[in-house]
Amino acid sequence: MTTSKETSTDKSKTKNVKGSNSSSSTPIVDSVTETLHQSVDALSGHATNAEVKIRETATTSSETMTEKQLQAQQYWNKSTVGKYTKENPVATAGLAFVAGVVLTTLLNRK
Repeated sequence: MTTSKETSTDKSKTKNVKGSNSSSSTPIVDSVTETLHQSVDALSGHATNAEVKIRETATTSSETMTEKQLQAQQYWNKSTVGKYTKENPVATAGLAFVAGVVLTTLLNRK
């Protein structure tokens, strides 16, 4: 990203390279160049603002997701199903298998 100070320095270097005259022999090119420089500077400012907002949103979303994950985990640990799955993991796996077979059979009957 460039600042307005860097841009004006770069412009003066460009004019010095073109020639020692203070007036340019290509006013249309100079005008277009100036307009493009201003557009790039404005775009740079907008991109910076967008990046800051995206980073803030991502941070907030991450914090919210972590909080929701902890809430869900606490809810699961307190629930009857959560306790049953911890106490009877093999039976839970068997129930899940049977439920999958029944669901598959029902869906394939079209």
